[in-house]
Amino acid sequence: MAQQIPTLEAAPGQAGVAPPKKGKLGLLLAIVAVLVVGGGGAAAYFVLGGHKDPKATAAQKAKEAEKTPALYVALDPPFVVNFEAEQLVRFLQVTVQVMSRDPVTAELIKTNDPVVRNDLLLLLGNQSYATISSRDGKEKLRQQALEAVRKVVTGAGGKAEKVEAIYFTSFVMQ
Repeated sequence: MAQQIPTLEAAPGQAGVAPPKKGKLGLLLAIVAVLVVGGGGAAAYFVLGGHKDPKATAAQKAKEAEKTPALYVALDPPFVVNFEAEQLVRFLQVTVQVMSRDPVTAELIKTNDPVVRNDLLLLLGNQSYATISSRDGKEKLRQQALEAVRKVVTGAGGKAEKVEAIYFTSFVMQ
C-alpha cells in the first residue's frame, strides 16, 4: 500500500503566493550584530589606550609615570663632610635618598654606589656655611646633587631622566 504525501495547495484567492522567507531576517540580524560588536571593540581599543598619541604632552607622561610606584635608594651611611666657615671648622651630616620609578635605574644607583658617594662628597665638601644655611641654598644643593647622580647613571649606561629626585632625609650642620 502506497502512502500518499499531502501537498500544499493554495487556498482560493491566494494563487502563486510564496511562503515568507525567514533567511533575510536572520541575515539582517547577523549584520547588525557584527556592526555592534565591531564598533564596541573599536571603541574599547581607543578608550582603553590601544591608540597612543605620538604627541603626548609632558603632563600625560607624568601621569603615566605616577602609575608606577616610587623606588627609594638609601645612600647609607650618611655623608659627613667638614668645611670652613668664618675661620671655624664646621661639619655637615646629610642622609640622602634617591627616587626613581625604574627598577633598572635603582639597581644602577646601587651598583655604582662608590661613584655616587664620591661625587656627592666632593659636592657637599665644596659648600659654604652661608649658602647651605638658607632654605634656598639647600634646595640649590639638592638640585646639584640630583644632577651629579644623573651624570653617574648616564655614565653607567642608564637614562638620566629616570632619576626623578634626591631627598635629604637628614641635614645637620654643626
